[in-house]
Amino acid sequence: MIGLIQRVTAADVIADGEPSGAIGPGLLLLLGIEKGDNSADLEKLLNKTLNYRVFGDEKGHMNRSLLDVGGELMIVSQFTLAADTKKGLRPSFSSAAPPEDAEWLYNEFVEKAGKQVTVATGKFGADMKVSLTNDGPVTFFLQS
Repeated sequence: MIGLIQRVTAADVIADGEPSGAIGPGLLLLLGIEKGDNSADLEKLLNKTLNYRVFGDEKGHMNRSLLDVGGELMIVSQFTLAADTKKGLRPSFSSAAPPEDAEWLYNEFVEKAGKQVTVATGKFGADMKVSLTNDGPVTFFLQS
């Protein structure tokens, strides 16, 4: 399971031409689910996302997590994170989980995250337009 987190002052998503979700200060998580990912991977990435110290403390050092600052979380599914780009000029998506497996894990991730922080989402499998104001910019690639 792959997560690309970006610290944002705001983010919103339009899915299939309709507003889907918006957040204020917090994290935008682009979530990629690979073949073989399971509930243990979900728990590990969720814990890492919520507790990764990317927000400034009183000295401006990145020592505070999303939970520490009471930030919001936007979760957007993004199978392209699972792309193999090592060879050639066209990505291979053979390592991405099949949509039915990925959707189940995505929904479970959203549900579990929503028990701890305010969550907004895109729409699984939809054509989406994501807008964000990256704060920093601060962006990290996380893996379970």
